[in-house]
This record gives sequence, C-alpha cells and structure tokens, in this order.
Amino acid sequence: MSGVADERNPVLDCCGGLNNVDYSKLDTMEGFLRYIDVCDPRFCVAVIAIIFNPFFWNVVGRWEHRTRGLTRLFGGSYLACYCLAALILLLNVYRSHSMTVAMKAQARWEVMASPEVFYLGAAVMTLGSILVVTSFLALGFTGTFLGDYFGILMEEKVTGFPFSLTENPMYWGSTANYLGLALMNASPVGLVLTAVVAITYQVAIFFEGPFTEDIYRQRAQCCKHK
Repeated sequence: MSGVADERNPVLDCCGGLNNVDYSKLDTMEGFLRYIDVCDPRFCVAVIAIIFNPFFWNVVGRWEHRTRGLTRLFGGSYLACYCLAALILLLNVYRSHSMTVAMKAQARWEVMASPEVFYLGAAVMTLGSILVVTSFLALGFTGTFLGDYFGILMEEKVTGFPFSLTENPMYWGSTANYLGLALMNASPVGLVLTAVVAITYQVAIFFEGPFTEDIYRQRAQCCKHK
C-alpha cells in the first residue's frame, strides 16, 4: 500500500531540491564577512566620524541661518563662512584618516587582491576626483561650504557639468573616492565604510535639498516685493 501511495502522491522536488542550491554565493558572503570586525574600536571611530561630519555642518549651518550667530562672532558673513569651511575640511581630513586606519587595521580579502580590482579602484577614484574638483570650480568656495546658509547666495542655480550628471556631484564624488580606495586596498571593511558614507550622504541630501531650496525661495519672494 505504501508503494501505491508514493506513486499517487509523489514528493514535489522544487528546482531539484537542495542539491541545486548554489552554495558558492553563501561561501563568498561568509568569506567577505569573516574579514570585518565591527567591534574593532578603529572601525567604530571611523563610523562615528562619517556620521558626525554632515550632522555637524547641517546643525551649525541651520543655526547660523536662523540666528546669524557666527556672522556676529566673526564680524562678517564671509569670514564666518571661511572659518566654518576650515573646520569642515579638518573634520573631513580626520574622517579620511580614520577610514584609512580602519582599513589598514583589518585584513585584506584575497578575492579582491588582483590587478583588475586595483585598476578598477583607481578608475573609480579618478572619476570621483573629477566630480569633486569640477563641483568645487562650479560652486566656488562659499558655494561649496554652505555660503547659502550665511546669506551668500549665488545668482542662479548651477546646472552645468557636473551638475548636469547628478544633483549632488560633490557627495557622490567623495563616495566614489572612498570606494576606489577600498578596492585598491582590497579592503572589505573599506567597502562597508563606503556604504556608510553613501547612506549618510543620502540622509544629508534629504534634509539639505529642501532647506536650500527654501532659502532661495525666500530670496525670490523678497525680490518680488521690492
């Protein structure tokens, strides 16, 4: 009877059962994660530095826009903007340093340690540098470092290269630089930190975009009433 029952109710073998599962992908992911120590203090410092920087300049920039506190402290909007820019640059240098320290402290991944990946990383870094430099040239110093928040407004919105490619080329260029560095160093933890950079910038853009647009909208309304 059991033989008849088995023939009438065959067991469905979906996709060939577990024998057809590609375990190599799981092994690759396990191998990737094995090289990342999220409890390493140097990794934690890098993550904090990544998240802190845009949080800091957004909070300070909004406070300045609302109170003009830095402008009064330094006796002018341009000097105040330059001083804040210097501090932001120092924070960015420390962020880059902390990410480099974290990458050097943790192991390289043999899968990434190839000439092809190295040259890919170099190409990504070149692209990122082009985006950062051309963004700076298009915006100018005060346009790059929150001049809008100090009342130093541009005559019109910049739409030429590289802003014709993406809305925030400075942020994505910086992200590309870190990605290229991680690839060149065959660093799994570098890839994770780059992902943290990308997510942090995306959150910053979510808050910065509407706020900056509102600043220029207020300027346009004031011009209409004159």
